[in-house]
Amino acid sequence: MRRTVPFIVAMLLLVSVCAYPVGCGLAEASALGALTITFDYEKQPGLASNQFAVWIEDMDGNIVKTLCVTHFTANGGFRIRPDILPVWVQKSDIAFMDAADVDAVAGSTPETGQVSFTWDLTGMDDDAAAPGSYQFFVEGSLRWNNRVMFSGIIDTAGEAAVVPGAPVYFYERAAAGWPALAADALEHNMITAVEATWQPAGGS
Repeated sequence: MRRTVPFIVAMLLLVSVCAYPVGCGLAEASALGALTITFDYEKQPGLASNQFAVWIEDMDGNIVKTLCVTHFTANGGFRIRPDILPVWVQKSDIAFMDAADVDAVAGSTPETGQVSFTWDLTGMDDDAAAPGSYQFFVEGSLRWNNRVMFSGIIDTAGEAAVVPGAPVYFYERAAAGWPALAADALEHNMITAVEATWQPAGGS
């Protein structure tokens, strides 16, 4: 029994690491500091929900790096359901990404709780991104065609800061006949309290 316990613990650690590969929440902070995006996540019951993507863009609207996207979307779900995360799908060019790049940013749907994703201040090619202002985005597929987009601007050349993500909701009836969500729908609880925190190396 004593030999079994360490084995079980080791397997659990392995599973927890594999659930979020590097690039999906486990990236290390840059030597210049840490930019971390956090939000409260509430897993939704039923079909056509629980999909999200987190990414960084430059101020011209070009995607710099995807920090995380849920497995179903990244691994072909966007082809099955074109309504899933349409902004991220279009900007990321997921349809043309090779398997290794997809694996680097795809992660399992988390359990209910707070989740966080750290940007290492590099682009998709791992080259360092110049210090300055960047936009962060969290897009969530709430139920069928209904979704939410959180966004904000953070300055990686500035002092320590916490910037809340401002939400915009999109309500649309699904082709299959599912109704559009109402403003008080429970699905709004899927993603809340989005924040980007910038902490320069060595303090404020």
